[in-house]
Amino acid sequence: MKENQTVNYYNQWAERYCSETLHVDMSFCRKKFLSYLGTKGKILDAGCGCGRDSRYFLEQGYQVEAFDASEEMCKKAGRWLGQEVKCMEFSKITYLRAFDGVWACASLLHVPKRKLPEVLERLYLALREPGILYASFKKGDSERCFGGRHFSDFMEIQLRDLFEREKLFRVEECFETYDVRPGRETEVWLNVIAKIRR
Repeated sequence: MKENQTVNYYNQWAERYCSETLHVDMSFCRKKFLSYLGTKGKILDAGCGCGRDSRYFLEQGYQVEAFDASEEMCKKAGRWLGQEVKCMEFSKITYLRAFDGVWACASLLHVPKRKLPEVLERLYLALREPGILYASFKKGDSERCFGGRHFSDFMEIQLRDLFEREKLFRVEECFETYDVRPGRETEVWLNVIAKIRR
């Protein structure tokens, strides 16, 4: 599958996707992430979708910059947040020590596995102390195309290896959650919180 097919999917189905995800309860994962970050700081919402989590972080007093690869998602998120949302792919990230934390909820899972090490290096360079990264993937060990999108699934041992192999990050936590969307409660997500090594 061409990588841009995933972007095309979100451009085509942005309205439906936002209606399904805008109000789901991500409080458990957000609280874990913020417990490492502290009470203030600047967050990069990497692959922000409709902007649900960016809005929460803004309401809590954090500075937030958001981007997504889907132009339609960026438009919707920008209207929801009342600020610019950049249309950008992970491979184009060029920030240098600009953020205290990176929130990548259900976004890195669309990056092909062979490209994830480079993307993690870009996110590492974008972070400054305390340098906290949250990411979530579907639990599994495959790389697959499903419903017009690319998915990179991981088991915990594989995910820990991905984050720690280049000595850029130290995994602080790896934990499972169930999908919070109605009708998908049996789907398992693998969440990781990692800290930069410097």
